Amino acid sequence: MRNLPINRLNFEEVEALRLKNLQGLSNEQSAKKMVVSRATFQRILNLAYRKLSKALVGGEAIQIEGGSFYQEDK
Repeated sequence: MRNLPINRLNFEEVEALRLKNLQGLSNEQSAKKMVVSRATFQRILNLAYRKLSKALVGGEAIQIEGGSFYQEDK
């Protein structure tokens, strides 16, 4: 397993996946929670989906690291 290519997701991408898929929030609600525009949220989410898809289809590893985000508590 150590020789697998690694797909790195940053914390923003993981948070976008969590809000959208686990919390069931809309893109607008998710963007507000992450304090970003809707367009930025969609860009982050699309990148996360692309990385996850590549890892799943290609049998590659997933690593979560780096980045930062601010979550609105409202």
